[in-house]
Amino acid sequence: MSDVAEAARELRLMSDPTRAHILRSILGSPDGRVLVGRLAEDLGLRQPTVSHHVKALLDEGLLQREPDGRRTWYSLVPAHADRIAETLGWPEGEIEVDPILDRVVQDLSERFRGVFSAETVERYVRESYELLAARPTPGQRVPSLAAQFAADRLDALARHEAAPRESVPEVLFVCVQNAGRSQMASAILRHLAGDRIHVRTAGSDPVGEVRTSVLTALDEIGVPLAGEYPKPLTDEVVRAADVVITMGCGDACPIYPGRRYLDWDLPDPVGKPLAEVREIRDDIERRIRELLTTL
Repeated sequence: MSDVAEAARELRLMSDPTRAHILRSILGSPDGRVLVGRLAEDLGLRQPTVSHHVKALLDEGLLQREPDGRRTWYSLVPAHADRIAETLGWPEGEIEVDPILDRVVQDLSERFRGVFSAETVERYVRESYELLAARPTPGQRVPSLAAQFAADRLDALARHEAAPRESVPEVLFVCVQNAGRSQMASAILRHLAGDRIHVRTAGSDPVGEVRTSVLTALDEIGVPLAGEYPKPLTDEVVRAADVVITMGCGDACPIYPGRRYLDWDLPDPVGKPLAEVREIRDDIERRIRELLTTL
């Protein structure tokens, strides 16, 4: 589908007031995801009505679902998020970042109660926001991505400091932009291993969004990206890893004893036609399957 046809399709879907409200609610949520029940309350509609509109947005590929026990969260597909935000005129005016980050600090302090102090949580939240906002193309929803990034970093720090280390192995994939090779590798490993392995990604010089060609190549083999986004490499995720796999980022990754380091010589998919991205994807999948036999 051409870009013009794709944009026309999205405009048609968003011309429905209820669907536009649903998309705005997701854009405005603290972590970029919502539950149908909460949407129904916010919109003052019956839940079956909201479910009908959510299903339409799912079927058209604008939303993705994330099961969480008995609940299901819904979020924007990353490849469409910026265009939807621009079309809906979101955000309206400047976002006041500090109140959002204050709420994130409060939520994560509760989540990590007894593990980290509120001061430590706040430091990680503020630093995570600054790191993401400093990217060349930070994109939309930086505060909500900062919440996800800070939570992931705190989780990595907690795992590193836990004694003894968990029996579930942890793998970290690092490339330059964290928008191509490392994202494909992490998505395929999560898909094949499930909860048997913890997987993280990072980039030595991350950009704003995962490449559309990467999303397409993964979709062709039925592998979801599950709301991942480019993020900078930080010390605690390296320390938490059992296996660190680098892809073209040189010596950006620090070396710590007790970790297994691998360097995969793979071409960068940025700017390459989809046929070549598929070849890179297939090479990565082969390497992932070999890696699984050693973990």
